Amino acid sequence: MTTGPVLTVAGLEVSVSTEGGLRPLVQDLSFSLARGETLAIAGESGSGKSITSLAIMGLLPPPAVRVTGGAIHLGDTDLTRLPERRLQAVRGNRIAMIFQEPMTSLNPVLTIGTQVTEAIRAHSDLSRRAARDEALAALKAVRISQPERRLAQYPHELSGGMRQRVMIAMALALRPDVLIADEPTTALDVTVQREVLDLMRDLQRQTGTAIILITHDMGVVAEMADRVIVMQQGRMVEEGPVRQLFAAPEHPYTRALLAAVPRLGAGAERGRQSPAEPGNPPVAAVNELRVTFDIRGGVLGGVTHRVHAVEQVRFDIRPGETFALVGESGCGKSTIARALAGLVPHHGRIEIAGRSVAGLDRAGRKALCRDVQIVFQDPMAALDPRMRVGDLVAEPLVIHGIGTRAERRTTVAALFERVGLSPEHLDRYPHEFSGGQRQRICIARALALRPRLIILDESVSALDVSVQARVLALLRDLQQETGVAYLFISHDMAVVENVADRVAVMYLGQIVETGTRDQVFGNPRHPYTRRLIEAVPIPDPTRSPPVQLRLAGEVPSPVHPLGSGPERVILRDLGAGHLVAS
Repeated sequence: MTTGPVLTVAGLEVSVSTEGGLRPLVQDLSFSLARGETLAIAGESGSGKSITSLAIMGLLPPPAVRVTGGAIHLGDTDLTRLPERRLQAVRGNRIAMIFQEPMTSLNPVLTIGTQVTEAIRAHSDLSRRAARDEALAALKAVRISQPERRLAQYPHELSGGMRQRVMIAMALALRPDVLIADEPTTALDVTVQREVLDLMRDLQRQTGTAIILITHDMGVVAEMADRVIVMQQGRMVEEGPVRQLFAAPEHPYTRALLAAVPRLGAGAERGRQSPAEPGNPPVAAVNELRVTFDIRGGVLGGVTHRVHAVEQVRFDIRPGETFALVGESGCGKSTIARALAGLVPHHGRIEIAGRSVAGLDRAGRKALCRDVQIVFQDPMAALDPRMRVGDLVAEPLVIHGIGTRAERRTTVAALFERVGLSPEHLDRYPHEFSGGQRQRICIARALALRPRLIILDESVSALDVSVQARVLALLRDLQQETGVAYLFISHDMAVVENVADRVAVMYLGQIVETGTRDQVFGNPRHPYTRRLIEAVPIPDPTRSPPVQLRLAGEVPSPVHPLGSGPERVILRDLGAGHLVAS
């Protein structure tokens, strides 16, 4: 085993070719990485984190983006001077990478077994059978359930957490010297994130692999890293041991980054008062809501199973209130949102402003759209790239025949100012804005019709922490100004605790605990609620992560054979509206 650094980056400069010449994306970046060490590279989108990782892997898209200065040494080998043929032998073998979205990294037409086996055989002389045995061992190492069965399955048949485990198995199968993890848990639920982080830590102990962790989640940095590099606009602005950097950050940008992190307990400390008045009739009332989807199979293609996405859910949302639905992917949160907006058929009763959503004619559905608007998770996917943003925000006004063309433009300009954008931006296209600005445009469009209820479906989960903080502050200000109610859907418990007035925790299509923010976070009574809260990464490197029992066996499923269904959860009132499943 060598005693020197396994990886050394010296004066790295990466540039992109433009019409005006080369423009630097990363400048004068230097660091070293020891065996068994975890180095976190933190910063917002566009800071150069991912470009640095692609440069180390030799995956920059030539000729537009290329290394224009400095060196990257893996041991004694300068990777920047290696031809592509020799780089291929290094990639996956001595340096491996886990990308943020495993579904786009796995081939959808090949089985998991084929892909893991292919990765192993590319860098070894093993026979197909021996490589398959190694692939099975790799899947067992990442504690995926039923690994033999997973070998024969395709990526779409696995959950996001399972797909990420497959990516980790592929990356670590050949015991690389360096593992680069680029936002490996950003798209995962908090409990799955906890399991993946624990898994990476365990495997590092066993193999001695050095890890470069690229993330904007300072809670993950605090738990995983030995050292931290903070990047801003392509430059390193601060570097140091994780405890020192969190305890006494020196650069203003580092201080701002840490201050923007949502922390559990901060909501209670602020004591935010809801503008909602309990005596007012609710904006939305949901009673015994049930949403199911049929699964067909067999020789005749009849219905054999049913997905019980939402099962006997009831709650209401008051004017000016933020009501949060929390839970892991697949628990039914987004299905409830679509039912409230009249986008999926349902059983039970949903009332918006006293009117039932069921059985509406075309005019009724159009009126419902005025009262209920949705802001989705990915603003780029929600905005037509061929339309100017001013026209996108004005579109709801056009559909509902509100105002003249000049009046609509005046209204849109006022909406842009309200969400912190300039009227000068009206004639730009979505790609000309940052992620946070695009989400503000989506919020402006949602406000155009002055709705009573805005559904925020994971609307800040993909944003950097500082951008997230600004968007959440904007939402609070707009609520104070207009009295609009929010249905806030998220799996991020720290964010929910900072914005919600009341919270409902969902598990497999049913609510298992509900109450005020202080009741649910200050006195969680259901085991699943406690598990969600304990899994949140805390941005404090002096605090040891909680020891949790690893889940074994199959993950429970909302799919049931026709004629059967889930057991109905009965909620017990603990007092003052704090309801918990018994």
